[in-house]
Parts: sequence; C-alpha cells; structure tokens
Amino acid sequence: MKYCYVCGEKLDIKECFNCGVSDGFFPFCPKCGEFRFPFFNSAVSMVIFNQDFSKTLLIRQYGRDFNILVAGYVNKGETLEEALIRELKEEVNLSPLSFKFNKSKYYEKSNSLINNFIVQASSENFSLNQEVDFAKWYTLDDAKTAVYQNSLAQHFLNLAVTKL
Repeated sequence: MKYCYVCGEKLDIKECFNCGVSDGFFPFCPKCGEFRFPFFNSAVSMVIFNQDFSKTLLIRQYGRDFNILVAGYVNKGETLEEALIRELKEEVNLSPLSFKFNKSKYYEKSNSLINNFIVQASSENFSLNQEVDFAKWYTLDDAKTAVYQNSLAQHFLNLAVTKL
C-alpha cells in the first residue's frame, strides 16, 4: 500500500508504538495522522479425507485442467470454522465428521492468508455445485501425483498426510 485509502496522500513508513513498545514499522498517512495497517483476505482450504483417512478428495474448477483442494474466502463476520463448513457444503455437498487446523500460508497472488484444515468427511457421496467442474476421491499415493504440482494444494496435502 503506497497511498492512503481515505485521502489519497502518499504514505510514509513510521514506527508504531503501542503502550510504549514498538510494534514495528507501518504505513502512516501524514495528512490523516493515522497508521494504515495492511489489508488482506482470509481464506480456508481443506484436505478432505474419507472416514478411514485412506482417500482424499481433489477438485477442478473454472475450466482448469488441474486438481486442487476445496477452498474459499472467509466472509465478513464469519469464523474460519464457519467458512470451512459452508465451503465444504457449497462446493461438494459434504459435512465434516471432524476437522483440525493443518497450516496457514500467505498467498501473494490473491493477497490472502490461506488457513488450511484437515477434514474427515461424513461420507464419500459428494455432489458438485456450479463452481466445481470435477471431483474425485484419490488414494493418498495417487493424490500426491494427481494434485497440481508445486502448488499450495500440494504443500498442504503433503503436510496433512504426514500428520495422519
């Protein structure tokens, strides 16, 4: 962020003190006299496993020919857990038996903090909405080669499998 989103003034970088302790250096608007802390999106993604954790569900979206994880943005006022349940239902019409946090990673391309979860689905009977073109359950070995290579999806999948 180079300019103030309120007045348009060019931002300076200034040290921010909270209770006498430095929080670091942040963009500061000299005209408004306020710090302009960075904005970014929050999203959830999930490594979805079947009930016995022997298979994982990968999807394809928006006409692309590579497999990724179910994911979506967190809506205003929504918790990560609520977004996870909503996205799981919306995209593949599944419900979780259980889920736990896996890992988070900042994704610069969409200016998003991706919060990944390991999800145990209540069923293998998925159905797709209009956002999802294709979905398939893969064995864990097959998923490692079927997932989009060198992607966040591959990163999160590999981490999840090591935690089983």
